[in-house]
Amino acid sequence: MINLLFCIKQQKEKDMNDFSIRIYTESNELPELLEGNFFHSKTLFLIEEQTPKDTPYMAVATRDGEVRGQLLVIVRRRGSLFPPYLYTHAHAHGKGCYADETETETLFPLLLKAITLKLRHRLCFYIEFSDMKKKMFGYRFFRRLGYFPIAWQEIHHSLHSKAPESRLSAKMANIVERMTAKGVENHEATSAQDIALFYRMLKNFYRLKLRRFVPAKEFFMHFAGNPESRIFVTTYKGKVIGGCACVFFQGNAYLLYAVGKRKSRLHLHPEAMTIWYALKYAHEHGYAHFRFMDAGLPWKQNLYREFLLNFGGKPVTSYRWFRFYTRIINKILYWIYKQ
Repeated sequence: MINLLFCIKQQKEKDMNDFSIRIYTESNELPELLEGNFFHSKTLFLIEEQTPKDTPYMAVATRDGEVRGQLLVIVRRRGSLFPPYLYTHAHAHGKGCYADETETETLFPLLLKAITLKLRHRLCFYIEFSDMKKKMFGYRFFRRLGYFPIAWQEIHHSLHSKAPESRLSAKMANIVERMTAKGVENHEATSAQDIALFYRMLKNFYRLKLRRFVPAKEFFMHFAGNPESRIFVTTYKGKVIGGCACVFFQGNAYLLYAVGKRKSRLHLHPEAMTIWYALKYAHEHGYAHFRFMDAGLPWKQNLYREFLLNFGGKPVTSYRWFRFYTRIINKILYWIYKQ
């Protein structure tokens, strides 16, 4: 048995040595990448490359000159005069993209280690990995590199078994009916003016929320022009009162950002109407699932989570993995969130 385990370990080490890892920050140097995952694609790399204060880092694993896996991490520079602060943070959606899923367990730790060391040398204040489809995926690899997990809430909505109308709560169905009768409308934002209005609303909403980050306007301008990404806006009497940004690939829809005007004497429920339109769009275009990617921490009282559940989805708890550059901060948080 000992000899067998030793042979397996040697084979794994040999397989890992067969791969070459390189990190790219310039699109003109990228090799021919794998397709199928928007969050780790050349498309998103190009969008982020053209977005001020954002820098894309694409970690690529190759064997015999062929790309076998890739992991895209976005580094964002954040700063403000009041309150005064300046730092960078990195964020990745999911585990990456792989030519053969059986190689994921081999390649992910190599890509993760390479990108972690690179960002540490860049003095990145913290690194965050979110949206792991399997809660325990990569647990020992993250732990080995000093990451710690925080339980996070997502809402997953099934679109393939029932029409979205049948899943609405009575309260939400009533809101949709009343607002439609009032003349609240929705459409895909394709004009620069609509996108700019959506961005201004989103920026104002998150202005005082320190953790949540909104990219520069250029991100949304390029985002709206791709076949896998859409911005929807909600209007009343021709004025934009809400909007959301969604991604569509591999049969699933993902909600990245959603916002609505809060101050309105007419009580038009713009955020609800925006999300409802995005759900209908996903269902009508044959997407099987709709994922609200950030419903916040899984507290007992979470108003945003309760709002999203009115659309008929189910709460799913996953891990978000964090690693801070400052050792004392990371050690304290690592101990607090030890599981």
